[in-house]
Amino acid sequence: MEKIDFKKSMKEFYKPSSTKASLVYVPKMQFIMIDGKGSPGGSKEYIDALSSLYPIAYKLKFMSKKELDKDYVVPPLEGLWWAENMDNFLDGNRDEWLWTMMIMTPDWVTNKMYQVAVESTAKKRPDLDVSIKKVRFEEFHEGNAAQIMHIGPYSEEHPTIMKLHDFIKKKKGKFDGYTQKHHEIYLSDPRKAKPETMKTVIRQPFVYT
Repeated sequence: MEKIDFKKSMKEFYKPSSTKASLVYVPKMQFIMIDGKGSPGGSKEYIDALSSLYPIAYKLKFMSKKELDKDYVVPPLEGLWWAENMDNFLDGNRDEWLWTMMIMTPDWVTNKMYQVAVESTAKKRPDLDVSIKKVRFEEFHEGNAAQIMHIGPYSEEHPTIMKLHDFIKKKKGKFDGYTQKHHEIYLSDPRKAKPETMKTVIRQPFVYT
């Protein structure tokens, strides 16, 4: 049985250049998603969110392999980031950050499969009951966007983000940070990778002016 790795079969979304930004059109995809607020490092809400998403994502993978004879590598974690007052986001006031953490699921995964995966996870992790109930399964259509690969720790993303924003301006694009949210795709495991080698796709959807 072939195991699909979407980072390879859909590499235009996961392997942008690290030296220059590029345009991409992101079609409608489906995700398991959870919303929250607070610092991604020390917030219990954030930690619980990830502890809820991953078991559901892996349960769906195993169900797909067993029931549909379709195996795949669980796609990387993604995050949408913003704040009610965008100055808090730009200034790095992490306690005020809002986020949606999400993991893409193949289009053959159904809502019925998702419900089974949620029920199974809830039984195994009753301590995460509040968080698991916040997880949702829905489509997300990003559309026109620019992206670039950031190599290094999260704390040093700012110059890469500015390069991306400048690129969008040159392409006569605009974004407000609310409708078109800052988007990151985490290709490296921070628990294992050296900070200087970590890879993160930085993506910014926009509209043409």
